[in-house]
Amino acid sequence: MIIHEPPSLRERRAPPSYTETVLDSLQHWVPHLAGVFVLVTATYALARTFHIGIGTLPYVAILRAVVQLAIIALALRGIFAFPAAAPLFIAVMLTTASLTSGKHARHLHRGKVAAALGIVTGSLLTLAGIFTLGLIEFTTQNLIAMSGIIIGGTMTIVTLTTRHFVSQLKHRVGEVEGWWALGAPSPVAFADVRRESIREALTPGLDQTKATGLVTLPGTFIGALMGGASPTLAAQMQVAVLAGQTLSGLIAALIFTAIITRTTRFPIQAS
Repeated sequence: MIIHEPPSLRERRAPPSYTETVLDSLQHWVPHLAGVFVLVTATYALARTFHIGIGTLPYVAILRAVVQLAIIALALRGIFAFPAAAPLFIAVMLTTASLTSGKHARHLHRGKVAAALGIVTGSLLTLAGIFTLGLIEFTTQNLIAMSGIIIGGTMTIVTLTTRHFVSQLKHRVGEVEGWWALGAPSPVAFADVRRESIREALTPGLDQTKATGLVTLPGTFIGALMGGASPTLAAQMQVAVLAGQTLSGLIAALIFTAIITRTTRFPIQAS
């Protein structure tokens, strides 16, 4: 007697081998990278023609981006398969962001520690708020995506706060020294510089928020649409991101400047 295999079993395909997976990836990536190379070469040629002075930086930057994104893609495959590893990945993002902003703040009073404490606190509090309020469904994918966006935005605001703080001091040394001469504590002497630095750091993000949908279509919105989300859901996710980035950045900047202003010395760049 002949036993016929059920159609469902006949139609099943064996999982692709490692070699097949690599070849499939190359088939998609090679033409894509060729197109990217054309864009980067155009940037390099244009910059060289007008003597912009950035050298081969466009090539170096895009090469680093490709390598880093490839590594991240592999890491995310593992994290999505083992969600318990998500906190470790978030810790790596927080560490990288803290080191990046800390590098710019190294000449300020306890600048590296201040940057790290601000970024970690602001990012984690905001992420907790977003998921606790139910603004976005709590899944491993959403947690990783939101963490990257919030932590990256917070890092940028802390870095901008650092640059504006040092720039403000260069022109307001006499004002701060005057407060000290009157016996005011350092937090009071630096108060105006602190407020102005934070305001300037937040302004680009707030301008982008005001122009969202009219001038720009942010990445979260486009990514959600391309992932199959409805326009309404994509808009809700984007609004949560915009509000979260501003809150996280403000918390981080307040903590950062509260620490760096507890000194009676000027940073090297402002002296």
